[in-house]
Amino acid sequence: MSCCGCCSAFRPRYKRLVDNIFPANPEDGLVKSNMDKLMWYAMTSPDKLDRIGDYLAHRLYRDINRRKTGYVIISMDALDQLLVSCHANNLNLFVESFLQMVQKLLESTEPKLQLRATQSFEKFANIREDTPSYHRRYDFLVSKFSSMCYASEDEEVMRKQLRTAGIKGLQGVVRKTDWDNLGENIWLPTHMEKIVPSLLYNMQGNKAYVHGTTQISDTQDNHQNEGEKEPHELAEMCLRELVSRATYGKIHNVIKPLLIHLDYEGLWVNNSFAVQVFKIVMYSIQAQYSITVIELLMAHLNEKSSEPAQIRTGIADVLSKVIPIAAGECIGPSVIEIINSLLEHIRSSVVGGVSGKESSAEKMYQETLIHALGEYANHLPDYQKIDSMVFILNKVPGSDRVDDGGSQRPEAEVKLQHLLLKSLLKVGTKYTTVQYSTTFAQSFLVRLMRLSVSSDAEVRLTVQQILHTLIDRHQNIEKLAKPTLEVSRLGLTMSKPVRQDVNFWKKSGNEIMLSLQENCEFSNNRLVNIEAIYATLMLLMAEIRSDDVMVDILRVLFHVQGVAQNGTVSGPQGVQLQALVASVMVVISHLVPTLKDHVAAVIKKRSDEAPHLLPEIMASYESGLPCRDLPEDLLFDHSKVLDLLANTNLDEKRLNTSMASMMRRHSTTQHTSSATDINSISVEVDSACSSPGLPRRTLEEEITFESLKKVLTESPEQRRKAEEERRKQITEAFMTESFEALVAKIQAKFSVQ
Repeated sequence: MSCCGCCSAFRPRYKRLVDNIFPANPEDGLVKSNMDKLMWYAMTSPDKLDRIGDYLAHRLYRDINRRKTGYVIISMDALDQLLVSCHANNLNLFVESFLQMVQKLLESTEPKLQLRATQSFEKFANIREDTPSYHRRYDFLVSKFSSMCYASEDEEVMRKQLRTAGIKGLQGVVRKTDWDNLGENIWLPTHMEKIVPSLLYNMQGNKAYVHGTTQISDTQDNHQNEGEKEPHELAEMCLRELVSRATYGKIHNVIKPLLIHLDYEGLWVNNSFAVQVFKIVMYSIQAQYSITVIELLMAHLNEKSSEPAQIRTGIADVLSKVIPIAAGECIGPSVIEIINSLLEHIRSSVVGGVSGKESSAEKMYQETLIHALGEYANHLPDYQKIDSMVFILNKVPGSDRVDDGGSQRPEAEVKLQHLLLKSLLKVGTKYTTVQYSTTFAQSFLVRLMRLSVSSDAEVRLTVQQILHTLIDRHQNIEKLAKPTLEVSRLGLTMSKPVRQDVNFWKKSGNEIMLSLQENCEFSNNRLVNIEAIYATLMLLMAEIRSDDVMVDILRVLFHVQGVAQNGTVSGPQGVQLQALVASVMVVISHLVPTLKDHVAAVIKKRSDEAPHLLPEIMASYESGLPCRDLPEDLLFDHSKVLDLLANTNLDEKRLNTSMASMMRRHSTTQHTSSATDINSISVEVDSACSSPGLPRRTLEEEITFESLKKVLTESPEQRRKAEEERRKQITEAFMTESFEALVAKIQAKFSVQ
């Protein structure tokens, strides 16, 4: 028995309006005029919006069960239009029906319905609601969209469409929850562990990432022509957007699943994709949080300490590629923390490698860490590079003590010393020296000079290379690879005399020259060591245009000539030293014309009778070639040079002074006042205990009107700060001075008494 239709008059109006939007033939699509009536009704009666949603959901469930796909699509079209048009406070109730319908379609086995559900949800995700809904959950949507990203349909077109839909769905979830500040925390690890790997899975299959040919930039328009993009492009856009929205507390939940995915897929060994992904992350994240990514990457490297060297090398290589991006955001302690972490990785590698047989892969890992350190330092400001070099030098074993050549050091310590000095050299190559007094702080120079006279030839060579990169301000080092007599062909760029350089040399020059002098006396010097000493002497002449530098170098050359002449150093090393002296003397004769004839005469005599004493210096010589007890006409004459300097601006008396006595005199002059201060401090400490805060003056201080006025006007806080600063200076002086300097200071004290 059929219904007469009159009962429809008693049905609610919203149901009649909903029924009227469906045509008799679903292929005709939504009835537009009736849809306009439904939308007008929904906007004028917003309290009915939730009922409209419930009824549409009811019809959709029925049509799905009856496999009436056409009517299902019409229902979703109606929902889309209602969502876009109706912005009411009670839209939340309607949204619940909408999300249930989206979920129902996603649960369907028909790809067409899944794609349609994703399109609707994407439109919904772009709507900003007036009030947040704290009870709404997106667990199912995250799981479903993530699974769609792994679609494996045989048909390529459908597979691509499903993966694209899954990526867009995930992007919609992230936007919706983050924009509207909903109760559902999309940043929870349970969600990120599904979202991030899904995006990476669609990216890693593309050859552009594998070969590193993608254009990594932080200025890409992520929303341009999204519909035309490939799945890997959409995945990259979504990853960029996800990372850009991450705040400090959320970064860890994004990066951790990324690292796990790279582990699981074995993407560290051939790490082109890993490098590209981390560059995307670094360029997309908020700048102030980029350092956190570096810290997480380093922590991951820590966790992989027991993994094969190839994996650790891959992680370290990624670190070296992306760490410069974060360097600009590093300030204060974070700089030292990163450097310390890299150095600790080097130390761990050395300890682990020495316990067994160190492989070439392990050495590659160490070199990669050093490269990462250099890349990081390259993007730091100069003052932080200086702090970094000081910090690294303090970590080098043996920099705080005089090297005992007779003691056998552990193999791990020797290897670590070499690697840390290489690290220091790497940072030094990234630093641009302006003033030597700034570059060579006293504590830094003292430790470096101690290492420069190590019994290990490799250590001495590396220290000389560090000096080269820090002294050379005009790129002269490349011209000084080999000692030569052809000075005119060197093309050196000579500095102009600068007062700051002269003052630096007066303060620290003797210490540098003494270390160079001692460097020449080692019997295990190789050819590269001699060539490095030559380059250092030449750089000092070119960069510090001081008369004292010239005389000090002459003094060292005569000492070295004497060492080779009396047989202290014999064999090939003795011949090499004689040739070294000749090479530098020729340069000095061009700078001091009065020496030119004498130097030319010696060079001519050697050329005729002993050419082996001239460059080119060789690694080995024929046995029996003389280098000691040479005739006087084959040697540079000290007394004659002294006479020739008499009519110049150079201080010829300085040439007669031994280096050790110069060091003692320098130390005595520099620290006599410090000794007096130390004595006065001991008195002050005792007396100040009973009357804190009162001004204390030494008996030696002259009492004047100005000094009395200062006592009366200075606040206790000012006096305390001045006293603390004075004590700090005295303490630092005693911590950095050598034993010889301390002895000289004490002798000077007793001689005054």
